[in-house]
Amino acid sequence: MDRRTFLKAAAIGSVTSSIGATVAAAERYFPVKVDQSLFDSVNRVKDPGKKTPLEKSHAPVISAPASVNAGEPFTVEVAVGEVLHVMGPSHWIEYIELSVGNEPAGKVDFQARGFLKPKCSFTIVLPKEAVPAAKITLVAAQRCNLHGYWEGTLDVVVT
Repeated sequence: MDRRTFLKAAAIGSVTSSIGATVAAAERYFPVKVDQSLFDSVNRVKDPGKKTPLEKSHAPVISAPASVNAGEPFTVEVAVGEVLHVMGPSHWIEYIELSVGNEPAGKVDFQARGFLKPKCSFTIVLPKEAVPAAKITLVAAQRCNLHGYWEGTLDVVVT
């Protein structure tokens, strides 16, 4: 075998083995197949009385008082799912955002690790002039790397 043939064979073998290793690594780290339709729009619970397993584990759950006083701080907790979403190297929550109406209130970013739980707390103060209708909608959103962008809402009365 001459040197040129040897180098060609070695290069082809190297490229082939690296492609095979990349595919094997992708299957090991990302074994769950992704439903691309979940990335087309904002996902929400369709029927609160009959939630699907995907909705139960991905829709943000907002916990806040039903009524708050204007100008006084109150705590809002946001959890991803009724049963907290699992976190691991192949399936994780990237972030949780909270908005008061259309105004962003806060954002928490997460890392793809198994020891984190996608739940966070925000302290909110609503000035009276910001709530002319005496009611405000809290909007929580989260993004899952495999199941897209999810949103949940909660109405709060402001006195």
